Amino acid sequence: MSVRPGLPNEVAVNAREIACKTVGEMKQRLAALTPAHIEIIDESALHAGHAGARSGGGHYQLTLISPAFAGLSSVARHRAIYQALGDLMAGRIHALSITALAPDELGV
Repeated sequence: MSVRPGLPNEVAVNAREIACKTVGEMKQRLAALTPAHIEIIDESALHAGHAGARSGGGHYQLTLISPAFAGLSSVARHRAIYQALGDLMAGRIHALSITALAPDELGV
């Protein structure tokens, strides 16, 4: 995780700590969807200066593979993820890019 450019060191360290806690909490909450694979990438540093970044909300990229997604539309999968993340979506997560697949969609 990179330090956000242009921020004083103590603020950048605090932002990094918050992002680590947020990723950990995201993984805990998404465990309810019984993931076979989960990857969360913090892309907040790429959005430094953006309104959401200034208010403390992070930008994340999520890849989640779960048997719970079998037979669900993309919209239903996203709704399940948003529901699992709950109040994180209203504060600590400003933007979330989602790839949500069932295991049989991997094409392996």
